[in-house]
Amino acid sequence: MILEELLLRYRWEGLAYHIDINCFKENPSIKSSLKFLRKTPWARKKVEDLYLRSFE
Repeated sequence: MILEELLLRYRWEGLAYHIDINCFKENPSIKSSLKFLRKTPWARKKVEDLYLRSFE
């Protein structure tokens, strides 16, 4: 849900700008991004922090 909300607001290009990770830059998809974020706590934290800043 968080990723979907951020995509509506920023699209893939905006997410890649705010969070510099390849899953948002190279052939992005929700499925591959969620797989990466589940395995990578530091990236998940960055996404959560962006969500909190964006929807305060």
